[in-house]
Amino acid sequence: MAIATINPATGEVLRTFEALSDAKIEAKLALAAEAFPAFRSLPFAERSTMMRKAAEILETEKEDLGRLMTTEMGKTFRSAVDEAAKCAWACRYYAENAERFLADEVVETGARRSYVHYQPLGVVLAVMPWNFPFWQVFRFIAPSLMAGNVGLLKHASNVPQCALKIEEILNRAGFPTGAFQTLLISSRQVEAVLADPRVAAATLTGSEGAGVEVGVSAARRIKKVVLELGGSDPFVVMPSAKLEEAVNWAVKARLVNNGQSCIAAKRFIVAEPVADEFERCFAAKMQSVTIGDPMDLRTELGPLSSDGAVQDLEQAVDASVKAGAHVLTGGHRLDRPGAFYAPTVLTNIPKDSPAYQEELFGPVACVFRAKDIDQAIAIANDTRFGLGASAWTNDPAERERFVNELEAGMVFINKMVVSDPRLPFGGVKWSGHGRELGVHGIHEFTNIKTVWVE
Repeated sequence: MAIATINPATGEVLRTFEALSDAKIEAKLALAAEAFPAFRSLPFAERSTMMRKAAEILETEKEDLGRLMTTEMGKTFRSAVDEAAKCAWACRYYAENAERFLADEVVETGARRSYVHYQPLGVVLAVMPWNFPFWQVFRFIAPSLMAGNVGLLKHASNVPQCALKIEEILNRAGFPTGAFQTLLISSRQVEAVLADPRVAAATLTGSEGAGVEVGVSAARRIKKVVLELGGSDPFVVMPSAKLEEAVNWAVKARLVNNGQSCIAAKRFIVAEPVADEFERCFAAKMQSVTIGDPMDLRTELGPLSSDGAVQDLEQAVDASVKAGAHVLTGGHRLDRPGAFYAPTVLTNIPKDSPAYQEELFGPVACVFRAKDIDQAIAIANDTRFGLGASAWTNDPAERERFVNELEAGMVFINKMVVSDPRLPFGGVKWSGHGRELGVHGIHEFTNIKTVWVE
């Protein structure tokens, strides 16, 4: 895939970039390795000052940054501005808490002194996706740099200007040369960077295929890797839920980021007593969504990231319908310029269809009926993914069962799944391993060192 800015709302190629040569990659690797010893030795107060400055830039310039995100990957301008502000929140959170999170932890053992000591690993490679072009990067940057690591970013090929802008922001915030660098490289060049002995660890957010490649490559070199992969999150609605509220949140949870989010609700599992009403109201609200120019503040649903993304979604939906799925609304590409797909609701979905087995990345909702809570949990867990899950119920016993029995890294009750700097983010099964954010996220790329003084 070419490294280029292609406006998904119009299909216009705005700017192209050449991938870095081997010599330029070597220069950046050398710079990162050279920067690490001095950077890790900086007091927390100095790193905190830099991170707070980055937050200030993100907040002050959030509208310009929002326009850039919208232009490159099509998210609505309102959500892009919010994304920049959320990045500022993460920067401030770790600026304020990193020293406490990484303080020595005394453990009573009978030794003169015994404790756990946290130290940075070194150069960390981040392979990041296009769907949240700033947030995905900053939720790695903020804890990792505050821990004393240095970063290299291989961003998605369709958001090169976002990648370069992130490096610029950190440079302006005062981070020393080499502490964070963007690598404009192709996917084929990642293996060589990860194999380099100067790279200590890696983190990837992306597809299962990319996760397997990076995970295997890291394993060959015995390098730590955090993987945040796909999700096919269940959204379970029980009879005790406030149905109107659940329907409203269902639409938001499916269409977040134009339907292109790992933690977007994708499978809606509804108890039989309320299923007819849920389907009727859900389809009507999906039909009424305002579709259009993502820069227009009235727009609720913009384009997918590319024409290829629309083609993939079309093929999955068409194959599912051919297998027996029923279309309540949508089910087709929109007849207009740009990568637009109609908000879609599918029911009666066969087990052997893509809509049952795969993660549909776009505004397509799959509705399933469950006779009781046992069947609802069984359907929710009948997937290779395990990222997030939400359940809508006002029955305390049902809440406990969902918390304990849903196979997911995150379970939200009466709220759509979200990411929050204060809480760990990540999944189980084929959704990956390791955690970002919270105290757990800053510990991922540290040497958790045991110290015993006799």
